Amino acid sequence: MTRMLHRLGRLCGTHPWRVAVLWLLLLGAVTGASVAAGGSLRDTADVPGTSSARATAMLRDHFPDRSGAVAHVVARATAGLPAGAIDRTVHSLRSVEHVQTVTPSVTPDGRSALIAVQFAVGPEGLDLKETTAALTGAAAPLREASAQVAVGGQVPEGVQGPNGVAEAIGVAVAIVVLILVFGSLLAAGLPLLMALVGIGVGMGLIGLLAAVADVSTVSPTLGSMLGLGVGIDYSLLIIARYRDELGRGSAPLDAVAEAVATAGHAVVFAGLCVLIGILGLAFSGIPSFTTMGLAAGVVVLATMLAAITLLPAILVPAGRRVLPRRAPRGQAPPAFRSAWAERSTGAVVRRPVLALAAGLIALGVIAAPVAGLRLGQNDAGSEPLSNPTRQAYDLVAQHFGPGWNGPLAVVVDRARVDDTSLASRVASRPDVADVVPPLRSADGTTAVLTVVPKTGPQDAATYELVRALHRELPGGAELAGPTATTVDMTTVLQQRLWLVILVVLAATCVLLVAVFRSLVLAVKAVLANLLSVAASFGALTVAFQTSPGSELLGLAEPVPIVAWAPVVLFAILFGLSTDYEVFMLSRVREAYDAGLPHREAVVEGLASSAKVITCAAAIMIAVAAGFAADPAVMVKIVGVGLAVAIFLDVTLVRMLVVPAVLALLGDRTWYLPGAARSRGERGALPR
Repeated sequence: MTRMLHRLGRLCGTHPWRVAVLWLLLLGAVTGASVAAGGSLRDTADVPGTSSARATAMLRDHFPDRSGAVAHVVARATAGLPAGAIDRTVHSLRSVEHVQTVTPSVTPDGRSALIAVQFAVGPEGLDLKETTAALTGAAAPLREASAQVAVGGQVPEGVQGPNGVAEAIGVAVAIVVLILVFGSLLAAGLPLLMALVGIGVGMGLIGLLAAVADVSTVSPTLGSMLGLGVGIDYSLLIIARYRDELGRGSAPLDAVAEAVATAGHAVVFAGLCVLIGILGLAFSGIPSFTTMGLAAGVVVLATMLAAITLLPAILVPAGRRVLPRRAPRGQAPPAFRSAWAERSTGAVVRRPVLALAAGLIALGVIAAPVAGLRLGQNDAGSEPLSNPTRQAYDLVAQHFGPGWNGPLAVVVDRARVDDTSLASRVASRPDVADVVPPLRSADGTTAVLTVVPKTGPQDAATYELVRALHRELPGGAELAGPTATTVDMTTVLQQRLWLVILVVLAATCVLLVAVFRSLVLAVKAVLANLLSVAASFGALTVAFQTSPGSELLGLAEPVPIVAWAPVVLFAILFGLSTDYEVFMLSRVREAYDAGLPHREAVVEGLASSAKVITCAAAIMIAVAAGFAADPAVMVKIVGVGLAVAIFLDVTLVRMLVVPAVLALLGDRTWYLPGAARSRGERGALPR
């Protein structure tokens, strides 16, 4: 592959304008096709083969008027709510576009009102911002009556999408780091340009995917987070090698060909490792995870291809302008060799047992809290107290009961089950606050029982109620609702998580054996990555499920980790950790193949790659940490998880654990069954 990449780099450098035009045409084509396809993002939590999925299908078939988006207007007035104000509000709400039904409920004391608004279309069919404004405006009569009013439900919650702050933070930090590292505005701007081009192409491809499949609203955010991080990282690696070659006196075309052949080789395999991780989500058994993995995957693929084709096409015309000013011709710039890393790695390989023990103990302590990890769902109750949807959530909980924030729906096939009798049985449970009388379909074949728990959607008792109903409901009765879906998703993920892990580990191991021709090295890399992932999960537990951590993140109280987060984070984190492993071990292998003794090769490899990896990690951490400021809790979880995992990976794992293990293994590091060779028979990386 190295020879092929060498030819590719030379080809792109020889025809820079053609390559640039091809990328512009590709960007325009996918963007135009995405707009023409008219795809829209849609959050769907269906888990095939589960009770909640069957119930949702029955609702769609027999109650189409209940399949649209839902919002609610909540009002509270200590002196009482005038009936006229409620009536005028209901009348105004019915005039809002796409509203199908408006159902008011008033507490016996007349001080609180909950007005349910059912839309004829789902959230993807609404302009959520305009619709939320219309709902807020329709409640003017209640505000005029001196009532506290808040709007909640799917519609206003959907407005809280990405606000661009996260990307801005990541870009700003990346620019600062790149300027400090390269000492050249041109060299600093190129990685960012490659990332943005890759993200642009990837977003167009996500739009096309959304036209044929359900793609969640989180997918573009996840794609831009990964695209910005890995896009800059991959370009940084190639530019660093290109500058090295220029410093040695190579002509720009020769330098770019060598950079793509060497650093580009690491980039390709690092990108494949990330793709293996996120495409492993296809084995989760949940369609929305599969499309999430595909969406993130196309962005990573686009940024990787931009780094090995478009970047070389720009570097050759740029020539030596990517070097710092006054860089002497023929003298290699010293920016990417770290004397500190050389000294610290030397100390580690001299005392590998001590270093390994210190690293493992530290990682073990950080990972320990994962034993208390609590999975669940995030809703408006997880938002800051200042958020209007949180205020609506709290008003409902205080004056109507916490269960009204997440009622369950028992969908009944009336040919098999007596809905009235079943309603009485469910209502008699001590953990059920109320059961609304059965609502029957137009053809009379199906009924819906709305079950209101005594506890809120995030409460452990509500999860126990769902599990109990799963056991007790007769055949022909299925259970739907956010908590029911979360329980079903958690069950499926617990069953399939090990398959996802096994597939990702096995595929990554095979790829690493192909890259480094060493079974021992591949197994070591996989185990080291698992350490990073485990420690990040422990840190995530502390961050979101303890009071100090949640307050630091701007949350009103500790929140559960969304049920899908562990499997999604594992897939992403494992791929990114392998990225840095490939970057580092490529340099170690080069030094070893050049004839250095094993331990000296380890020191040389880390000394020559430490600054590049540290800079790449700093940028990725900044990008991920920026997303921790996102208003959506689920995006916060991914951002914090990525930032912590990468920090731990490039410090404890890459600086202590990995060099210590390599030192202890010695020449056995390079063992591959059936391909043993003597020290004098070393070959270069696979070509």
